[in-house]
Amino acid sequence: MKKVIKKKVEKSLSNGGIVLNFLKISKGAESPEYALPTDAGFDLKAIENVSIFPFDQKDVMTGIAIEIPKGYVGIVRDRAGIVQKMNVHTVAGTFDSGFRGEVSIMLVNMNDKTVEIEKGMRIAQIILLPIVKAKIVEVKKLSETERGERSFGSTGMKEMVRELNKISKKGI
Repeated sequence: MKKVIKKKVEKSLSNGGIVLNFLKISKGAESPEYALPTDAGFDLKAIENVSIFPFDQKDVMTGIAIEIPKGYVGIVRDRAGIVQKMNVHTVAGTFDSGFRGEVSIMLVNMNDKTVEIEKGMRIAQIILLPIVKAKIVEVKKLSETERGERSFGSTGMKEMVRELNKISKKGI
């Protein structure tokens, strides 16, 4: 029988404190933990050594399962250190409160060299966020806004193009 280990989330969180239960499902798995009391996300560690080839992605196992409390979602985020030092990013991940399988993190190597992920390395963090459920309603027309249908780059692009044009005219 596998032992459930409870890790209490810091009481200083704005939500008044919640409990995150987790289960070690692999020998040698490490507990998720907040590195500092002020951290927004708790760190996850690799349970295995993994090579990620240039511009490839790999699913890296953690050896744990987590129980996200009802009314919350766990959002996977990059760790700044692994991005800065190795140019490795997480691929978006969402853990709903109903999921009880092993936590794995999809990592992508944006480097031109093979990257080695070592067992015990902190590979990602999860931020717990409260969920607000929306009533989904189909309408005939959406309300109007100043931005409207303008898409990517719609704010600030004119200024950027203007500055780039100035630079190219100066021959810099």
